[in-house]
Amino acid sequence: MKIALFSHCAIDTITIDGVNHEQIGGAACYGGLTARELKFDVDLYTKFGKDFPLQYLIDHKINLKNPTSEKLTTRFAINITGSDRTLKLLHECDPIEYTSINADGSLVSPIFHELSFETFDKIKRDSSFTLVDPQGFLRQTDLDKNIILQSTELDLRKVNAIKVNPEESEKFSMGSQDEMMLALQKKGIEHVIFTNKTEVSLLVKDKIYSIMLPNKEVYDTTGIGDIFCATFCCTMLKEKDFLWALCFAGGSAQAALDSKQVGLLKIPQKNIIETNASYFYNLVKYRTI
Repeated sequence: MKIALFSHCAIDTITIDGVNHEQIGGAACYGGLTARELKFDVDLYTKFGKDFPLQYLIDHKINLKNPTSEKLTTRFAINITGSDRTLKLLHECDPIEYTSINADGSLVSPIFHELSFETFDKIKRDSSFTLVDPQGFLRQTDLDKNIILQSTELDLRKVNAIKVNPEESEKFSMGSQDEMMLALQKKGIEHVIFTNKTEVSLLVKDKIYSIMLPNKEVYDTTGIGDIFCATFCCTMLKEKDFLWALCFAGGSAQAALDSKQVGLLKIPQKNIIETNASYFYNLVKYRTI
């Protein structure tokens, strides 16, 4: 099976406890490598400059769609304290160019303005299943280039699944967690995923399904959401079962956190994801909304 992934590659300077780690990343890398671990082919629609190690993606057998740019790769400075992090934009690469999709489904996960609304509409039109992580559509910068979130007129029609955290969901609607999830559902989204640190909830029809990730020591959280989204999307495409998709995605995120690794070294192995998914499947809670 094949997934089409739309996101910029990035070069991140991650600071943890005062120590800097320069890593390649972005949803393109975290999501792409996770999908490959799950035995999916990956068509990656991205842009990066000559400062990015192209061979790394080639070695992992990721299919690149017109990726090269005369500009340098998008770069962030990321400062992590516990489960909280701050981002500063250091450089922005060219927008992603649209070409037709030949895949079982699409994961749209921009990191900063690389997808126009027009391109997004074309992706939705051509994709049979689309999962959206809207973070890159919501991100803006202040005068010091710190990343902040702002509301946007993003058209979420024809989106099959969306993953948001509390800060992102507030840019679409206000209210309690249930009210914000229902507001997204009313836009036509069948699967609404809400992640709040260790609690993960999924709204489908009139029920909310929830799992709780074990509350262990957190190290580098960079890319955890991308790993989660790629796993959910791939599992939905393969199994057509939202409950297994939730458990696999939670299991993937937990495995990445348990690794206590920095950057792409935290990409979990398929067998560990499967073990964690079986654990979560027996602990899913649900309620009618």
